[in-house]
Amino acid sequence: MLHLPRLLLGVSTAALLAGAALAKDDITIAIQLEPPHMDPTSAAAGAIDSVLYSNVFEGLTRFMSDGSVVPGLAESWDISDDGLTYTFKLRSDVTFHDGTTMDAEDAKFSLDRIGAEDSANAQKALYSAISEVNVVDPMTVEVKLSEPNGNLIFNLAWGDAVIVAPESIEGIKQTPIGTGAFKFDSWTQGDKVELSRNDAYWGDAPALASATFKFISDPTAAFASVMAEDVDVFSGFPAPENLPQFEADPRFQVLVGSTEGETILSTNNKMPPFDNVKVREALAHAIDRQAIIDGAMFGLGTPIGTHFAPHNPAYVDLTAQSNYDPAKAKALLAEAGFADGFETTLHLPPPSYARRGGEIIAAQLAEVGITAKITNVEWAQWLETVFKGKDFGLTIVSHTEPMDIGIYANPEYYFQYDNKEFQDLIAKFNTTADPEMRGEMMAQAQQIIADDYVNGYLFQLALPTVAQAGVQGLWENAPTQANDLTSVSWAD
Repeated sequence: MLHLPRLLLGVSTAALLAGAALAKDDITIAIQLEPPHMDPTSAAAGAIDSVLYSNVFEGLTRFMSDGSVVPGLAESWDISDDGLTYTFKLRSDVTFHDGTTMDAEDAKFSLDRIGAEDSANAQKALYSAISEVNVVDPMTVEVKLSEPNGNLIFNLAWGDAVIVAPESIEGIKQTPIGTGAFKFDSWTQGDKVELSRNDAYWGDAPALASATFKFISDPTAAFASVMAEDVDVFSGFPAPENLPQFEADPRFQVLVGSTEGETILSTNNKMPPFDNVKVREALAHAIDRQAIIDGAMFGLGTPIGTHFAPHNPAYVDLTAQSNYDPAKAKALLAEAGFADGFETTLHLPPPSYARRGGEIIAAQLAEVGITAKITNVEWAQWLETVFKGKDFGLTIVSHTEPMDIGIYANPEYYFQYDNKEFQDLIAKFNTTADPEMRGEMMAQAQQIIADDYVNGYLFQLALPTVAQAGVQGLWENAPTQANDLTSVSWAD
């Protein structure tokens, strides 16, 4: 902002400055976590999608802000009567940011890469039914399934299934090249990622000419950066206790939306003593969810009793099954042979819900005799040690992928839950198209994992966003972890 003496401004100069203000076309958006790299198809870190989803990378289908799935790089598709063949008609006017054409060969490459033996795709299991991908013609790709999968169109909207090109895949982790409305310009690690408008974009041109994503993990620094207007938007603002101050300040707007983020006390089901269901049940009854929501999130969050979003029509409220009851927790520990309690580890990644919530949970567990030794870890370390290495007792993380209860059907997933009944149910669910039957199966799935006390189910993560008053077009809710800037602009 220019601070010039009013008397020095002629009418024409003032008008020009006013016009320049109206024409603001850049934005700085802050998020708490920095991506470990820039390839959404080979990591579990949602922070990658937070920056790149829809902005830089696009899939055959995509999520809208209301959670609906619409055509993306595929303008239409046909499904065979037996549900085993999907034929996608691609948009014909799409180029990658390096100028090369996006066509059926790229779609085939991207889908084949997900299912490859050496694939590092975090959601590989979602696409396991894909048995064959064929190029029909340059703008038509055929996907054959080994069995019907009613979730395929939904799953193809995930960031894990974006379309990438073989020509640019080698450098994708540092220099992502996609088809989106914004091009990747630079990444200053530890600080920011810079994007600029893709003037060759196939869709509606975005209003913004450039965007900078800043990474600010510390809640105090987050507050200072917003108050000083160093950032225009802070998505997932990490200090909810400050929200009333922003709400009272006319410079800002506060949006509080819902997310797909089931925040859980993840439990290593193969590590003793958590391989004992009585111990896991004791853990569940030792936790006071509301105290965690109030203490760590200042009241933002909806209690959950299973791994499912409360805003989903198929949600079943099972919170009473794992109500706060420390006396029952102690009795269950005694039955399991741990009357004197035990020690375990509690790995806490950087987000506020984990660091703040972890302190509260450790104190609650101590009251029933469980000593949880806290280890604060950075996000990359969490991915390596906990997610990949499975070297943990307990951890806290929010699973922000949409309707992802199917992860419990994968015994190799990091919390290592192995239940054939559940696996068979999800396999049947994936081949079922009838909405009523799918709803019933989702209810059954929620009950099974609640009965097994697989994890400590805490709360559905809220999404508080603080933005300057003139910013419009932000997603209020997060049907997937994203900061879609394609419709964001500044008010006139």
